[in-house]
Formats: sequence, C-alpha cells, structure tokens
Amino acid sequence: MLDIAIRAAAELGEGPTWDAAAQRLIWVDILGARIHTYDPATGRRTVQATEQHVGAVKPRAGGGLVACLRDGIGLYDADGAFRWLVHEPVAGRRANDAGVAPDGALWAGTMRYDAAPGGGTLTRVTGDGSAELVLDDVTVSNGLGWTADGTKLYYADTPTGRIDVFDVAEGGAKISGRRPFTEIESGAGSPDGLCVDADGCVWVALWDGAAVRRYAPDGSLDRTIDLPVARPTACAFGGADLTDLYITSAALDDSHPMAGSVLVVPGAGRGLAQPAFAG
Repeated sequence: MLDIAIRAAAELGEGPTWDAAAQRLIWVDILGARIHTYDPATGRRTVQATEQHVGAVKPRAGGGLVACLRDGIGLYDADGAFRWLVHEPVAGRRANDAGVAPDGALWAGTMRYDAAPGGGTLTRVTGDGSAELVLDDVTVSNGLGWTADGTKLYYADTPTGRIDVFDVAEGGAKISGRRPFTEIESGAGSPDGLCVDADGCVWVALWDGAAVRRYAPDGSLDRTIDLPVARPTACAFGGADLTDLYITSAALDDSHPMAGSVLVVPGAGRGLAQPAFAG
C-alpha cells in the first residue's frame, strides 16, 4: 500500500538513503539546496540549507555527512562544521546522484545544467580525499547500486534509457565489462535513481514514467508500482528491518499535489544495509 512518508514540495527531491546508525532517512532537494532528514519512529524532521545545489548526501562512518555539491565533495561534521574534501568547480556542471560502495568509497556522479551529452562524469572518492575519474563520457550520471557480494555494480546514465551492469574487481576499486542489464521501453519513462535488494533485484524510479519497477537478476521485469506523481526520482529501502521502500519525487513541472513528497511502500521487499562513507 502506497503512503506519503513526508509531505513536501521539493523542486527536485532526490537521493533517499537510510542512515542505519541514526535510524533515519536522509534525502535532498537538489535545486532547493536543502538536506532533509526524517525519523519514521518519531516523525522528527530536520532541514539544513546548503550554499550550493546538492546532488546527494550520505552518512559518514565517523559521524556527520558527506555531500556532493555543485563544486565538489564536502564534509559536514556532527557539529555542523564544513570543509571541502574534493574541490573541483567546473562552470555549468553540478553534482547529481551518488552511492557508497561496500568498501566505503563514494562514487559521485555529475551532469551539466543543460544536460549536454557527454558533459558529466562518475568519480570514485576514497575517505582520504583521493579521487579517480571512472567514467568521463556521461550525460546524466544517475542511479548506482552494488550486489550484496560487491561483485557487480548497476548504473544508469539516464538519457541512454538503460540500466547497465559492470563487473567489480580489485577490492571494489575497478569496474569493467560494461553491458546492458535492462532497457526501458519507449514511453515508459527514463531510468533515474536505483537500489539493489537482498534478493539481487534492481529497483529503479522512472522519471516521467510515474512508476518504480523491480527487475530480476536476469534483467526481466518482475514488478511495477504505479505512482500518482509523474516524476519519481529515486528509491531506497529503510526502516528498522529495511523492508519499507522510500521514493523521492520532483515537483518540477508536475502539478500533482503529492509531487515533491517522499512516498513509502511498507513491506515492499528486503533491502540491503548501505555502508557509510569511510571519510
């Protein structure tokens, strides 16, 4: 049963992440430059403004948050103090989706504001701030998700209309063998944020598709959850037992009264615990 977890009007809600240590959901409004948290047990919410557009935020192993901002990767300490970990401003480019790999490294995507083809990147950032460019011919770097054993990475560059899969090696530092995992048919929307569940299935939000889909490990369509909002942006499992599927959405060009809210499907499946950033 679909419900509203957080009624909001986020211009571009994105990046739901379950913070296991704090038992809370973290999500962002990219264009609103806001970091949101939500504790489903108490209903407590917080909102923190950022000085730049914020593409994604993840918890840190030592406390605080790592934030993918317009001009690079920043660290927020538990007391709110901020410092840059990687400062690399590029005119006309901003952060987009990101994920933390099983080894604790942050994989941070970017895109150009005008979504120019090939204008985005995917970079692997370790806890000490070492940054390695992984992909340099990306248009809209979006969803990332690893299998439970860390041997496969699923990835969406939205305009391709596909979810691709890579083989992961060298302790998580290298990817290879890129190949299509599944392709979204014309008219069904575009692949945005995604997550992998405990059964090895891939869940993906379909921008302009008003749905979240679950794909089996062989790439076949397994389940569709129709949504009232046209622009769901990402999905993640949360809650104490990681069975509730949280879905962010965008109010941008969507007049539905729920657009920009965070939706939830209780008992949708079984999620995987997400690692915290090692920095």
